[in-house]
Amino acid sequence: MDISSVVRATARRLLGELGAGGLSLEAVAEGAGLAVTEVAGVFPHRDDLLTALLIDAYNESGAAMEQADQAAGDGKAPAGTRFLAVARALRAWSLDNPAAFALVYGSPVPGYHAPQDTVPPASRTPAVLAGIVRSALEAGELAPPRRAVPGPPLIRPEAVALFGSVPEAPFADVIERGIVLWSNLIGLLAFEVFARTHDSVLDQSGFFDFAIAVTAEGVGLAVPLD
Repeated sequence: MDISSVVRATARRLLGELGAGGLSLEAVAEGAGLAVTEVAGVFPHRDDLLTALLIDAYNESGAAMEQADQAAGDGKAPAGTRFLAVARALRAWSLDNPAAFALVYGSPVPGYHAPQDTVPPASRTPAVLAGIVRSALEAGELAPPRRAVPGPPLIRPEAVALFGSVPEAPFADVIERGIVLWSNLIGLLAFEVFARTHDSVLDQSGFFDFAIAVTAEGVGLAVPLD
C-alpha cells in the first residue's frame, strides 16, 4: 500500500475518533507510524487531506448508488423500484461509513471550504436520483402533483442542467420536487446514522423503506414495498 493510501485509511479511522475538526497531519502521521514530513509530502495541508476524504466519500457513495441502479435497471424495474434500490444502497454505505457520512453531511468543518474539485463527485448522488425521476417522467410513471410550486421557478440553472431541462406542465416543478426528495433522503439517513430515531423506531430498515415510499409520493413516484 502506498503512502497516500495509508494516510487516507488512517485519516478515515481518525475521523471516527477525533471528528473532522480534530484531524491534523500530526495526528495522522502518529496514527500511521509515519513522519509528518512524509504525510505532508502527499497532503501538504490538512485541508488537502479533507478534500481527498470528501472526494473519496462522494465517489464511494455515488458508485454504490449507480451500481444499485444499474442492477435494478438491467431487470427493467420501474422507477419506484429503482429509487428504493439506490436509497437502500446509500443507506448501507452510510451505516458502514458513519464518519465519512458525517464528513459529507454533518456540521461544516470550521475554517474549511471545499474546493471546486469536490463538485463533480458530489453531483453523483443527485445525478442518480435525477436520472430515475427523468426516466419515470418519460415513461409516464409519475403522478401529476396535487399542488404546484407557486410563482416563478425556485431553482438555479445548475439544477436544470443536471436534470436536462424544465418539463412542461403539469410537471414543471419536478426539479424542485426532486431536490425535496434528495434532501429528505439525506435527512432520513442523518437521523439514523446520528441515532435520532433509535428511541422511537422499532424496525430501522422497515421504517426507512416506508419513509422512502412516503417521500417519493411528493415527486409523484410510486415505490412498491411488497
